[in-house]
Amino acid sequence: LALTGEIYTKGSWGLQARSAYVKRYRYSGSFNLSYLKTITGDKGAPDYQAMTNFQVLWSHSQDPKANPALNFSASVNFTTSGYSRNNLNSYYSNSFTENTKSSTVNLTYRRPGSKWSLSTTANIAQRTQDSTLAVSFPNITVSLSQITPFKRKRAVGAEKWYEKIKLSYSGVFNNSLTAKQDEFFKKSLIKDWRNGMRHNIPISATFNVFNYINVTPSVNITDRMYTMKVNRQWDPNASVEVCDTSYSFYNVWDFLASVSLDTKVYGFFQPLPFLGDKVKMIRHVMTPTISFSGTPDFGSPFFGYYGTYQYPDAQGVMQTRQYSKYPNALFGVPGVGRSGTVSFSLANNLEMKVKDDNDSIGERKVSLIENFSVSQSYNFAADSLRWSNINTSLLVKLMKNFNLNLSATWDVYTYQLNQAGNPVRVNRTRLQAGKGLAKLSSTGTSFSYTLNNNTFKRKNDKDKKGSDKKGNSGDDTDSDDPMSNAPNADRDPRGNIDNDIDLSSDGYMKWDVPWNLSFNYSIGYAYGKFNKRKMDYDGKITQNLSFSGNIRPTANWNFSFSASYNFETHKIAYMNCNITRDLHCFSMRASFVPVGPYKSYNFHISVNSSLLQDVKYDKRSSIRNGVTWY
Repeated sequence: LALTGEIYTKGSWGLQARSAYVKRYRYSGSFNLSYLKTITGDKGAPDYQAMTNFQVLWSHSQDPKANPALNFSASVNFTTSGYSRNNLNSYYSNSFTENTKSSTVNLTYRRPGSKWSLSTTANIAQRTQDSTLAVSFPNITVSLSQITPFKRKRAVGAEKWYEKIKLSYSGVFNNSLTAKQDEFFKKSLIKDWRNGMRHNIPISATFNVFNYINVTPSVNITDRMYTMKVNRQWDPNASVEVCDTSYSFYNVWDFLASVSLDTKVYGFFQPLPFLGDKVKMIRHVMTPTISFSGTPDFGSPFFGYYGTYQYPDAQGVMQTRQYSKYPNALFGVPGVGRSGTVSFSLANNLEMKVKDDNDSIGERKVSLIENFSVSQSYNFAADSLRWSNINTSLLVKLMKNFNLNLSATWDVYTYQLNQAGNPVRVNRTRLQAGKGLAKLSSTGTSFSYTLNNNTFKRKNDKDKKGSDKKGNSGDDTDSDDPMSNAPNADRDPRGNIDNDIDLSSDGYMKWDVPWNLSFNYSIGYAYGKFNKRKMDYDGKITQNLSFSGNIRPTANWNFSFSASYNFETHKIAYMNCNITRDLHCFSMRASFVPVGPYKSYNFHISVNSSLLQDVKYDKRSSIRNGVTWY
């Protein structure tokens, strides 16, 4: 423990306590407590001012093996708004310019052998610029891992249908307030603090029907608990909206029910004999899935989550406005409008089994199409545009380390011009208009590849290299190389041993130049301009190519670059080159941009030691000479 103090001639003084603590195999941490009493000006003068500030720094961590069920950690950095401006030590550190500070204290408990867990957190965020505090405490989270509540402990006979029901639980309580530092303790816990609870219970089960179809019904229940509700109405006398806030306990809940059906269909195809016996079998696996989901209209007066009132518009016509009774709620409110959706999806996998003499079983599997899926949905509750876009995805393994991943979206509706002349989607499918089933609206893919020293090395070369190492071991005394057993084989002409030099078989030092070259290419297709003659969007293709490289001709020299290519202008859009040289005690770096509108250069040489970091020389291009420097 270190206790220090400071005192000044005009009466300012301060105290500080610093300590670090460790309990072996249990926990460790440190704290720093500071208190400042700052006086400026002379007593009785108009500029006389006395201020009190303090700082609390605390860091605590627990050894994971100390208590696997309970974990406590803290990272506290709390200071009053005027501490950094009045503490002389802050003038020469980064804390003087910090605008935000944050503190977190966390406690997590999980009972051994239980699926329940409890976590509580306290967070404080400070904004020094305007002395604003954002406090969130306590934040409590309770969770229960998935369980089967109706499963028998001692099952006799076949499993009952209700034993397949699974559920889990998560509960969250939050309490937060954002206020000025001098007004924080004056705020009301009920009226000013934002608080609420949320409970989430997902329930599901999977049943097998007709031995081939899996049926999974599920329901997700969400319950929110708030302490504030707002009722609004229109005041015809003042022609304004008035609010009436009531504080009590209010429950806001909703649910989502769904059921899905899926199965797998296998198809096998054996090639004809005259095509050869290399391919033994081709297998096609289809996984169709149909799901239904729906929710009622939680904006109806039956639930009471939304209210309405009438007001006159600018022309004096009465209009109806709907509003939420729980504005700015921590966990939101259920949505307005009912929904009833049926979704379809079909996943495909295509594999081939071929003969392979190198394999232990004489055959191997080759993936032709790893995955090809198609999905679409239909909303029964919508009044128009019930069909969703068709989504497709394709995954093909072209090579060992290269996969083609392609996703696409297909538009099923047509377009018309509104009164303003802008294209809008209309409730008429492309199939009804005789334009086909759908039109490709967006797709794209990207891939990257890296070349380096080992890319073009053959397997035989690697095997030969390994055999050479084995044949040239120290136990081989019959080597034809007269220098192999010489006592000074690893010595330089001056007789100094240098084990870092790698010599080839002819006695010369190996010249190994590490290098790499990376490419990244992406291509995309999307809607471009609207064609009013065709009443449809024209497609637009976008491409991007970027590449970078690096080469080290010696241990101290390094050359690197990065560039991008513009396919519209057919030119290099940007290129940045860097050259570095390690000069032992010094470092030299030169970078330049040779093409594009940002042509420039920069040269830098400095001492490596941090104690002499100001010993350096910089030369940069300017607006005057940056373009024509070369």
